[in-house]
Amino acid sequence: MVKDESLFVEFFGDYPIIRVLDFLIENDIFDYSKKDICRNADVSWNTLETFWKKLEKKKIIAYTRKVGKAKLYKLNKSNSTVKKLIELDNNLMKKSIEKINLEKVKAYA
Repeated sequence: MVKDESLFVEFFGDYPIIRVLDFLIENDIFDYSKKDICRNADVSWNTLETFWKKLEKKKIIAYTRKVGKAKLYKLNKSNSTVKKLIELDNNLMKKSIEKINLEKVKAYA
């Protein structure tokens, strides 16, 4: 299955850490196990492990709870860097919508 590239991934490039951040930004109301993050961000477990500790150390992600053996995590929205990334993602979306609307206006003119 071919996924459409999000504006966030398009802007920063298609790298595993960007796909993980993109997934967590788009789904910020839920918490996920690392296995779920791998599956949904299309990143292998080994690749995720190469940068996961850095995300924890920089407090980009936060541990939320444990369900069975699985630890669940979510985006740490109180982190100033995360706030800026969310703001950037929202601005990219707004600009894209504005561009689409402008193109529609030009098409009908």
